[in-house]
Formats: sequence, C-alpha cells, structure tokens
Amino acid sequence: QVQLVESGGGLVQPGGSLRLSCVASGIIFNAATMGWYRQAPGKERELVARILPGGFANFADSVKGRFTISRDNAKNTVYLQMNRLKPEDTAKYYCNQNDHWGQGTQVTVSS
Repeated sequence: QVQLVESGGGLVQPGGSLRLSCVASGIIFNAATMGWYRQAPGKERELVARILPGGFANFADSVKGRFTISRDNAKNTVYLQMNRLKPEDTAKYYCNQNDHWGQGTQVTVSS
C-alpha cells in the first residue's frame, strides 16, 4: 500500500520561507519520480515541481528561482523548499507519485 505523508505547511508572511516534506512508503522510492502539486480554492490542481530518480528537476514558471525540490533516498523523503513566498502561493500542497497522492498540507502566505 502506497502512502505519501506531507508535513511542513503553515502560515508565513510574504517574503518568508517554508520547507515541505513528504515521506513515502510502499514504493521503490529511489526509482520513483516524485512531484509536488498545489491547488488553490476555485482553481485546478497544478504541478509545482517534479524530481526524477536521478535528481533532475523541473518547475512551474511561477516558482522558478524561488522553489527548490530535493530528495533523500535514504529517508524515502522528498522536500520542497519554498523561498520568497508570495500571497499567490497560498494553496494546499500535495505530494504525488504516479497516481498516488498525499492528504495535502496547507500553505498560507499572508501578512
């Protein structure tokens, strides 16, 4: 059974930073492409960043230069480091592997 468990969301002021974590189980993590998606109220879920098994990553244009994605295969964990956060980054962030999803973690950027 695949499980993806996110953590690290919260309330942060504009310009601040957060790091999201996603611990995966039930998969061969070091062979898995892992992704972070987000969904804001009234909007469709969108890809934020994706990291391939070898470490190559791609990002949505809206977060390039501000967000980084990394993985620790020894810990079955993928991270999303979010810097210079903006109010428009407010959303629920979901970890993804293939057709599996975590429960999401809320990120709110507000002063």
